[in-house]
Amino acid sequence: MPINFHDDKNKATYTTRIADDTWVKFIEKRMEIRNKVVADIGCGGGIYTKAFSEMGASHVTGVDFSKEMLKGAADNCKEKENITLVLGDAISSNLPSNTYDIVLERALIHHLNDLVACFKEANRTLKTNGLFIIQDRTPKDCTLPGDANHLRGYFFEKFPQLIEKEVARRHTSDQVQIALAANGFELLNETQLWETRRVYEELGALTQDLLQRTGRSILHEITDSELQELVIFLTNKLEHTTLPIVEKDSWTVWIATKK
Repeated sequence: MPINFHDDKNKATYTTRIADDTWVKFIEKRMEIRNKVVADIGCGGGIYTKAFSEMGASHVTGVDFSKEMLKGAADNCKEKENITLVLGDAISSNLPSNTYDIVLERALIHHLNDLVACFKEANRTLKTNGLFIIQDRTPKDCTLPGDANHLRGYFFEKFPQLIEKEVARRHTSDQVQIALAANGFELLNETQLWETRRVYEELGALTQDLLQRTGRSILHEITDSELQELVIFLTNKLEHTTLPIVEKDSWTVWIATKK
């Protein structure tokens, strides 16, 4: 069963990490964040909303369609006075027009069918020459084999039936580029990013994370007993791996500017 983002028990699933330094350095290398006004659409638990605040943005607005997710984000970001949280979605964000220097949509577009409407809304909220960051997995990212760093690949090795679900909900690079061009954006670059997800000092920490399905929507597609099978499968795969285990995910990042 797909994850229910509106369920209270899931409100903290996207609050337990911080944005890794690999992501922070990737973004800072490509744009100036300090003193910028930023919107994080589909902010979930506010991990990247908080990161932009700590990177020096003057103000960050996190938007999510789930009241429960926003409760988790509010708790996660409670010490940051320059963060505002808004109930809205990618098609109707409830944000003002021509206001933001940077708009981020991370791990969002695979939940949407209508990229054109999504990107039209992002364009509306951005200032002219503002930057639009889309970070998601393409079908190619999703089908990379598993190894000691790319644990996600092992999910699909164990349960091949998940591949069809995963690939079907992902947009190709061509689809993203066409939707950007149709909505007044100029693509500046497209890059593969291997983002460190989490470092596990011991295998038990990883298995606990998996059993809780923490921040992993794809694991909501399997039953509890199948999840137990997956944990045993991964434990066998990783039993001779040198610790710590550094889990990384392959993402595609598109950065475009509003013309």
